[in-house]
Amino acid sequence: MSHAAAQVDDATLQVFDHHLGAFALGLDELLKDYDDASTIITPDETYRGQMEIRAFFKAFLDGADPGFWPAFRITSKSTAGDVAYLAWEAKPWVTLATDTLVIRNGKIAVQTFTSFAA
Repeated sequence: MSHAAAQVDDATLQVFDHHLGAFALGLDELLKDYDDASTIITPDETYRGQMEIRAFFKAFLDGADPGFWPAFRITSKSTAGDVAYLAWEAKPWVTLATDTLVIRNGKIAVQTFTSFAA
């Protein structure tokens, strides 16, 4: 791997790890990984920019059962260049969920999210 490619991987992992840790720190910390050019794509809707992304995460966090976070478990996590992939579960609420993030210039440019319930 070239030095430049390794730097991209490191930058991707840094944002990815921050994103995962930010859930415990709240909405404002979570939104530091996005900017007004960011987009989150879900099966139901596409969220563009910080205002829409804030609303998406606020609804997600507010709607989570108190037992959700203790049940949260990462089942797969990897990066390749500017792409990060995560598979996770929080049984019995979520049996499988996937997130794919494209990270550019220290921000999540595009994220896809799909979850499957029991």
